[in-house]
Amino acid sequence: MRRNPKIVLAAVLLSTVSLPITLTGASVALSDIAADLNADLTPVQWVVTGYNAAFGSFMLAGGSLADILGRRRMYALGLALFVVTGLISAVTNDIMVLDVVRAIAGIGAAAAAASGAALLAASFEGAARTRAFGLFGTAIGVGLAFGPTIAGVLVDAFGWRAAFAAPALVALAVLAMVPRLPESRDPAGRRVDVPETLSFTLFLLALIFAVVEGPRQGWTSLWIVGAFVASAALLVCFVVVERCQENPMFDFGLLRSRHFVAFSAAAATIICVMIPLLIYLPSYFTGVLGMTSGQAGATLILLTSPALALPLVGSFITRWIPPTAVVVTAVILVGVGAAWLTIIEPGISTIALAGPLLCIGVGMGVTTGMIDGVALASIDTRRAGTAAGMLNTARIAGETIVIAIFGAVLASTTGGRLADPGYTRGLHLTLWGMSGLAAVTVLLVALLLRRRASAPRPRPTVGPAYAAVPPTPPIS
Repeated sequence: MRRNPKIVLAAVLLSTVSLPITLTGASVALSDIAADLNADLTPVQWVVTGYNAAFGSFMLAGGSLADILGRRRMYALGLALFVVTGLISAVTNDIMVLDVVRAIAGIGAAAAAASGAALLAASFEGAARTRAFGLFGTAIGVGLAFGPTIAGVLVDAFGWRAAFAAPALVALAVLAMVPRLPESRDPAGRRVDVPETLSFTLFLLALIFAVVEGPRQGWTSLWIVGAFVASAALLVCFVVVERCQENPMFDFGLLRSRHFVAFSAAAATIICVMIPLLIYLPSYFTGVLGMTSGQAGATLILLTSPALALPLVGSFITRWIPPTAVVVTAVILVGVGAAWLTIIEPGISTIALAGPLLCIGVGMGVTTGMIDGVALASIDTRRAGTAAGMLNTARIAGETIVIAIFGAVLASTTGGRLADPGYTRGLHLTLWGMSGLAAVTVLLVALLLRRRASAPRPRPTVGPAYAAVPPTPPIS
């Protein structure tokens, strides 16, 4: 029986909107969670970091499993896991239980996101596929742009538990639509390689554990030093395993493309500034500036709304301005915005925050989607899927590590509390670090993209290879 692709589109768009909200919702609720569950910063940080780390680690494996087991089946399993963990998160009174189920929720979200994109690719062709993925990108933007506001209203009205319950209920509604979705699989697709998946996942988790737990257990403690050593060893193992694979998850040969490396670094840097601020600014707004959760979410629209409004502008202006110039300008805007945001202090007004927040948001928004097309334009279309997977994994892994570093700095300066004294100083330190990262990235991009006058300039494309593998955000 032929399935209606419009049902597929409706289901995937609904789940795509709900996945970012559960990340931004958790960030808006962190202060309330810490107060209600009597927890300090380190275990509370795992509510966000565990979800993001699990999401990033399982994304590529989830896509491969969807090809093998069936995309609808994997989509249903991911949604079911997301629903169950969301409801448990909404009722638990134990911070450790919350941390564990949030990590499991990240696995479910990754499975749903990867298989949802595969369902779209299998259900649409040609121009219809491009339009479907355009709506998919818009749904991601809506979730990121309005997620903090929606979560803030929910937290103000019903408490922090609503930030987990509401997305779970939306996912439950989508789960009811699954029987009407088509099943598809690709038995000849890339198989899941256990050694490479495990080595990458354990590398990321060991590194995150060391960074997050370092301030509490001491940087010289046996557990922390051991975790750093283990993460380095696992990274070496991952590289060795990948080099032995015929079809590796990370094709290191792609790193020979200077354009791909440059634009991937720029994409990762932009997201590594944007997402950590989405995580920790709400707690500063509520804990130091005295805003309600709803007011904090509304203020973050200044940061997130350009990601929804400007992607088409970025693609449009590349008709007259070289994509390289647009990307470099975007990274500069993000770096300048981070440095500018160091004006933040107790008593600052929302109007004063508007400039730096919009500056960062514009840098993010003008390159959303476009930067992926430019990066993939320098790669053979037969390797576009692998290249897109590498780009997305670099984004997610990078943002997860920066979130952990951000939290570690705050834990060190605040004594484990999301409040002043110490929160402002820790925030300033991380903002200057982000600005420095942007400056280094601008220099790296400039060095990598130095070219002879005769060298062809890659143009952004949105062809079948790119459309089938959309940019995956840190929704983680």
